[in-house]
Amino acid sequence: MTFTQIFAHRGSAGTHPENTMSSFREAEKAGADGIELDVQLSRDGEVVVIHDETLERTTNGKGFVKDYTLEELKKLDASYKFNSFLKKPRIPSFREVCEWLKTNELLCNVELKNGVFPYPQLEEKVIALVREYGLENRIIISSFNHYSIVYCFRLAPEIEIAPLYSEGLFMPWIYAQSIRGRAIHPNQRAAPDEIVLASMENGIAVRPYTVNKKEDMIRLFKIGCSAIITDYPKKALELREQFIK
Repeated sequence: MTFTQIFAHRGSAGTHPENTMSSFREAEKAGADGIELDVQLSRDGEVVVIHDETLERTTNGKGFVKDYTLEELKKLDASYKFNSFLKKPRIPSFREVCEWLKTNELLCNVELKNGVFPYPQLEEKVIALVREYGLENRIIISSFNHYSIVYCFRLAPEIEIAPLYSEGLFMPWIYAQSIRGRAIHPNQRAAPDEIVLASMENGIAVRPYTVNKKEDMIRLFKIGCSAIITDYPKKALELREQFIK
């Protein structure tokens, strides 16, 4: 049985405030193989970790991330629906996450959120931080903006890239190879068994998102899928144990 890696989607987002250090630490504590996070740029050009272009869903702020400085973003409460947390989590900078990654062995999938706003220099800034902290072998850069990840490959061929996509793709392993990707990150609905197996047979890793239901986890564990990206790493790890023994 092939070992399926477990990536914690925005950290342990099912149990902790997404894309916060508390969520990432919980994923590490659970025993996840890696984390997934999202990056954008603040008004003063800092790489910040947050999914939405707007602040309302996950913080007590209003408006666009890009209109606030890092210092202003740091003042917001990023606990949103998890208001039981005594210490209010903050929006982390990507630098903070890189510093923390140096204390463990986790892999990290960095999703560039540059589909709505182009964020000039986002690719260069992410790559500079990855290189500064010596994390090249532990980072995967993904995006729905495939032009952006191809640009990343040209800037840093040593860092893995993986296209994100939500609809069915014909022979996605061919497409991944054509853009020099080493993996694909499809919506789990666009990752039937035959596509997962054919991709892996052709040397392309498959990491579907967002795999939260037990039956979907079991399906992917059974076929030895390269990895799953889930909001519930603890649940996934407990389930995976059954397939390792």
